Amino acid sequence: MSATASTVLTSSVQGRLVTGTEVAITSRQHEFTIDEPESLGGADRGANPIEHLLAALASCTVISYQVWAGKLGIAVDSIDVDLEGTIDLAGFFGTDETVRPGFQGIELGIRVAGPASEADYRRLEQAVAEHCPVLDNLTLGVPVTTSLEVAPAAA
Repeated sequence: MSATASTVLTSSVQGRLVTGTEVAITSRQHEFTIDEPESLGGADRGANPIEHLLAALASCTVISYQVWAGKLGIAVDSIDVDLEGTIDLAGFFGTDETVRPGFQGIELGIRVAGPASEADYRRLEQAVAEHCPVLDNLTLGVPVTTSLEVAPAAA
């Protein structure tokens, strides 16, 4: 299938500072809170941004396995993932300019159970590696364009 108007999806998310490091996020009709733990100056009112990044990869991986299992006719009883990312906060806080502010790496462990052969699940693994949108964005990168609007100070 080629990219057409019926296959192209544009997603949008809005974020608004609540207080401290707490951010209110809205996506479609869904609302959730992102915050830093107390050890990083937050109130721990929600998972932090990098935990949400890991959650995005976790959920997209599970969904991709489910979708591609159906497309390939491979039976799956369960799909579980565990992710862990390591970040050196010296990059975020600017205390060491040689350290990048993002993850140094992410480990993604996948457990799939079902009646199919190991070869079928390896074929499924390959299909997911080729088609998982979040995995694609993290491993191949995506252009990000930023713009800043400076609003007048509140009176």
